[in-house]
Amino acid sequence: MRIFRRTIERLSRNRVLKKHLPVDFARAPLLVSPDASLRFWKPGIQSDLFDYAREFVHSGSVVWDIGANVGLFAVAAAQRAGVSGQVVAMEADIWLAGLLHRTATMQPSTSAPIQVIPAAAYSSMGVAAFNIARRGRASNFLAAATGSTQTGGIRETVQVVAITLDWLLAQKRAPTVVKIDVEGAEAHVLRGGLRTIAECRPIILCEVCEPACDEVTDLLSHCGYTLYDWDARPHTRVGRACYNTLALPS
Repeated sequence: MRIFRRTIERLSRNRVLKKHLPVDFARAPLLVSPDASLRFWKPGIQSDLFDYAREFVHSGSVVWDIGANVGLFAVAAAQRAGVSGQVVAMEADIWLAGLLHRTATMQPSTSAPIQVIPAAAYSSMGVAAFNIARRGRASNFLAAATGSTQTGGIRETVQVVAITLDWLLAQKRAPTVVKIDVEGAEAHVLRGGLRTIAECRPIILCEVCEPACDEVTDLLSHCGYTLYDWDARPHTRVGRACYNTLALPS
């Protein structure tokens, strides 16, 4: 089984497939790669990020997708936000960022513009080491972060530009909705965006790795946010950040 998986992973390298989002997202086109996640070999496309877009993104929303990967959330949010909205998709992996840029040019005229930024979000400005996961690019992570257990090792380490959310705020419209999925660097991202969070009060969905749970809890609570377990239906209030943390301004 392990040999079979490794073979499929090798065959997935640099493969690009065209998918379409569900009907309520205008069947918007999306370029994906099984090199990011083997689930993209399967027909159709599903994600709980679609539910996040359905619940919180509305006409005119400004959405920041931090750790956009192939752009599942970015493209879904663009359909919900419409022409008066805006989507900023930040992705440190230059190969995935290029794929997402191609997707952005394919969107219908009713979509919000998707602006792709090939950079990593971090606590300070500079250049950072970024690890490309051997198993799938969805598990890529900053060398300063813990990463996940799904990397399968490191394919290569590259240098990427690192920016803060507070710096981004000076360049782009203030966000109303934010998604953060950065494989263990979430506390770093939040530290670099405290002014943005405090002033703009966006709704935040953040994937949190266990070592960062306490710090993420402190940072968001200090900014006046109430935390919920996104995976619970209905969303359940929690006192400590969980794997998928929904943070709502109090």
